[in-house]
Amino acid sequence: MSDRLKYQIGISLIKGIGPKLARNLVAYVGDEQAVFSQSLRALSKIPGIGNGLAGGIKSSDVLDRAEQELEFIEKHGIQTLYFADDNYPKRLSFCDDAPIVLYTKGASNLDASKVLAVVGTRKASDDARINCEKLIEGIANRHPGTVVVSGLAYGIDVCAHQAALKFGLPTYGVMAHGLDRIYPSLHRNVAKDMLSEGGLITEFTSGTKPDRPNFVRRNRIVAGLADALVMVESGIKGGAIITSRIAESYNRDVMAFPGKANDELSKGGNYLIKRNIAALIEGVEDLEYSLGWESEGKVDALQSSLFQSFNTKEEEVLYNTIVENKELTANELCVKSGLPVSKVSATMLSLEFAGLVKCLPGNAFRLVR
Repeated sequence: MSDRLKYQIGISLIKGIGPKLARNLVAYVGDEQAVFSQSLRALSKIPGIGNGLAGGIKSSDVLDRAEQELEFIEKHGIQTLYFADDNYPKRLSFCDDAPIVLYTKGASNLDASKVLAVVGTRKASDDARINCEKLIEGIANRHPGTVVVSGLAYGIDVCAHQAALKFGLPTYGVMAHGLDRIYPSLHRNVAKDMLSEGGLITEFTSGTKPDRPNFVRRNRIVAGLADALVMVESGIKGGAIITSRIAESYNRDVMAFPGKANDELSKGGNYLIKRNIAALIEGVEDLEYSLGWESEGKVDALQSSLFQSFNTKEEEVLYNTIVENKELTANELCVKSGLPVSKVSATMLSLEFAGLVKCLPGNAFRLVR
């Protein structure tokens, strides 16, 4: 293990210096080692540091603690991801409060083309578990290789991990403690199974206990690693709501399953939908619509059109025009097909009712695959 890694870990352990300030600190002094070799006076002049934090840096024993963590990492085959390195997750790197150092165990596929976070209540209903499993089964069938991220907690979290394992998708659990333990311990076997195709992730060093504030910090990693977040079921308060709001702040797509108005465990999802924080989702098709994902698990659209029957010549012309161009607005369809606006509008509505095309925002159309 390199000395540079020791200093990287050391920076993450300095009390009072969070991820944002740590980045600024490294940028000002030039590299990680220089943080600890700077004079007290030089450190105190760095914006955001001042005399108090500068004194803490000079008098702290974080490098000794970092040495201990290096031994733990080497002994247990743990990978470290530093924010400035190429192997740091690209999606997370754009979040200004992303951890300075991540610790991972297992496979490494955090920059997969599609990553979905799935969250929800620890006291999941049977309907919510069914919705979760069906969603992930649909993703596995139509978007193989999609990475599923959650928090390995009771309820929806572990349901998402188990469904991903069942249907052959890589899945990662983000932990609120060090990698020297699994919490809850009941999920130890699930965590072990995840290591072959996914893995475990944390920003916390060994010996860190799963204390309440750590779960909130964990939630931002869950949100930041993904393209989008699905909230399956939750009350009006709790970690799933917090993670959903963080995902929104990161400009991630947020989706939620709706529920009954008088159901306490549906109030969270209904709230997100009512406030336009989340799009309503009932299955994988809604996910595809919101994210613009095209299914990879069905017959090629051009080939399928050969076996398609149409009620009118206009339907065939417009369908094949979309096949050739993938996605077109109503105006573009008029130009390319030579059909008038009135005929295009009526025909596209028929094709949509037949389940052959879907209408997208901006009056654009795409094939249903």
